Amino acid sequence: MPIQRNPTRAVRVGSVTIGGGNPIVVQSMCATKTTDVEATVAQIEALAAAGAGVVRIAVDSRHDAEALAAIRERTRANLSVDLQENYRLAADVAPWVDKIRYNPGHLYHHESDRPWQEKVRLIVDAAARHDCAIRVGINCGSVDPAMREKFDPADSVGPMLVSALDHCGFLDLIGFRRYCVSLKDSDPAKVVDANRRFAQARPDVPLHLGVTEAGMPPEGILKTRMALGPLLAEGIGDTLRVSLTVPNSRKHEEVEAGRQLLADVAAGNLGDVDAMSAASLKRGLNIISCPSCSRVENEAFIDLAGRIREMTRYAAAYPITIAVMGCRVNGPGETDDADLGVWCGPGQVYLKRGGESLGAFSYEEILPRLREEIDRLIEKV
Repeated sequence: MPIQRNPTRAVRVGSVTIGGGNPIVVQSMCATKTTDVEATVAQIEALAAAGAGVVRIAVDSRHDAEALAAIRERTRANLSVDLQENYRLAADVAPWVDKIRYNPGHLYHHESDRPWQEKVRLIVDAAARHDCAIRVGINCGSVDPAMREKFDPADSVGPMLVSALDHCGFLDLIGFRRYCVSLKDSDPAKVVDANRRFAQARPDVPLHLGVTEAGMPPEGILKTRMALGPLLAEGIGDTLRVSLTVPNSRKHEEVEAGRQLLADVAAGNLGDVDAMSAASLKRGLNIISCPSCSRVENEAFIDLAGRIREMTRYAAAYPITIAVMGCRVNGPGETDDADLGVWCGPGQVYLKRGGESLGAFSYEEILPRLREEIDRLIEKV
């Protein structure tokens, strides 16, 4: 039985169209280094073969941008590029991809005295010249500080929602309507809240659904089903990604989990979502870990996330949130709301307690040091 859909407008991304009543598109993201053309093309093809309608690639440098030309020559998959801090790379990547994703919360990093509207206009100009769609991709942990300051610190959904609406309004104003929006959080309840509120405010705009830093399977799959299942059942969502912390060789599991979710929503088979929603009311240990991607500076991050999960099983009953991030782009900011956070560099792991830095440790030292902090938190419960 087809999933009933909200009537959003159609946005073409290469050979697929999201919104407009078209089938929901499952996406994934490469975890290979973008400059490794052979490995990246191989992963693109594997993800496409698994059923990904769009494959995203991270670009953080001109070397990454230059590699895109060679990648494009070797694959016909629909490609999305993920721009984080360097918005000016849009002009370099647009000729080779079908969609550009930018994060409003990262626009202030470069040329902070320049209005964000000018930066978005540069991205739009590049997209329009080269037949690209745009995703306005907003994450809870990387909202522009100027926007966050306008809200109560306890309200993380409000800044995301207003930021999304501001950017949609500006894109409409300058006449660019080939865009979609994502509002992601690591908390499934906040994902549901943010997307419901956005869909009510802008029912015309296609939504890309996902849980940022969902974590390792099976927990990461269940968190995603908790967030996306109710939204999809209500007709909200036009494309989705399941973001899992898995090795490169298992990235296809993101696509498989997304396709299974769509099948279960269509069949009305979301019993596990109801069970997990009930279990979440009895909150215990919560491990958040980001999906593996090309920004990971040491592949030991994936193994470390698994070791942290095993080491912390003794604390399962305690309401403690631990965030495990794989790079400097999202690590520093997206660990702030956790009780304890670690983010991984090439040779060291940085430990935080909330927004406070506790120092840098080797990959061998971090587990016992993290356990000390967990024990301190348990003593206070």
